[in-house]
Amino acid sequence: MIHTGARFAKWGMLPLRIVVGLVFLMHGGQKLFVFGLSGTADIMGKLGLPLPLVAAAVVIAVELLGGLAILLGVFARLAGALLAFEMVVAILVARLAGGFFAPYGYEFELTLLGACLTFALNGPGQMSAEEIWHRSSKV
Repeated sequence: MIHTGARFAKWGMLPLRIVVGLVFLMHGGQKLFVFGLSGTADIMGKLGLPLPLVAAAVVIAVELLGGLAILLGVFARLAGALLAFEMVVAILVARLAGGFFAPYGYEFELTLLGACLTFALNGPGQMSAEEIWHRSSKV
């Protein structure tokens, strides 16, 4: 009996990493290149976040660098934890009052929260730059 699941298990996190990493890269890029730092800070201020310029810079950096880290599979646990925290804040500050369903609710952020917690708890998976680096350094 052939267990095809075992053969493909090493690829399991890759589709999730590609999609989630790309989503955060695009959102971070939108905040930086479309809205700009000041535009993003304006949004943060309207949401009532303290130090909106600092908050905007942190969110942009976490989304861009975290998205890239998850996409490549390096520092995915740290990136997942930081992005999960960001999603909790986004849900509580910007989306909770809108109910569950998009476009005003928190279902999208909740989905990303679950994915980010998966990376924080499990790492990037076998087919990642981090795991390939670790395997090659043991040889």
